[in-house]
Amino acid sequence: MDTVNLELFSAFVFAAALLILMPGPVVTLVVANSLKHGTRFGVITSVGANLGTMTLLIAGGIGLSALLTLMSDLFDLVRIAGAAYLVYLGIREWRSRGAMLQEAEADRRRSLKKVFLHGYLTGITNPKTVIFYVAFFPQFMDSTLPAAPQLVVMTAAFLTVAVLLDGAYALLAGRIRPFLMDARRAVIRARLTGSLLIATGVGLFLTRGGSTA
Repeated sequence: MDTVNLELFSAFVFAAALLILMPGPVVTLVVANSLKHGTRFGVITSVGANLGTMTLLIAGGIGLSALLTLMSDLFDLVRIAGAAYLVYLGIREWRSRGAMLQEAEADRRRSLKKVFLHGYLTGITNPKTVIFYVAFFPQFMDSTLPAAPQLVVMTAAFLTVAVLLDGAYALLAGRIRPFLMDARRAVIRARLTGSLLIATGVGLFLTRGGSTA
């Protein structure tokens, strides 16, 4: 027996890719961290964010959406705190004028942990992701096939596409970064990174559902 309807599944992957490509809090955070630290940091941000999204999708898939709804106030408090912190980081970066471009290796390791946590926070503090999951996925499911295997395959495909496309954003931003590393352009890089961090914080604050990217 087929696990998914290939025609519907192909349409789902295409639609998911279009949704993920639309810039949102995850994309802006990935680009900001790639510009500030390099491609590897953008990829780590993407992994963290999509692990956060996966946590919510799995919770929705096993029937915890009611619990997430009850905890929505707590999620909102964490989301607002995280948004405020990202705005603070953005303002600090904007005012840094590109100083301290060379970081010690210990600082870089700490930064890797930070960007992963920032990404995870961005992904998991949107309980409305479950609503997106419930509203979007069923449109591409075949009612003649068992639901559970379809949900598993579609969730895996969605997260794979998200990681690949977010990684592409990280790679592109990382390629641009070397051109912004001299003293004069470092100011531009700092201002651009700061603006993206602020935009991420504002986007996270305003998130009410829809695209997880």
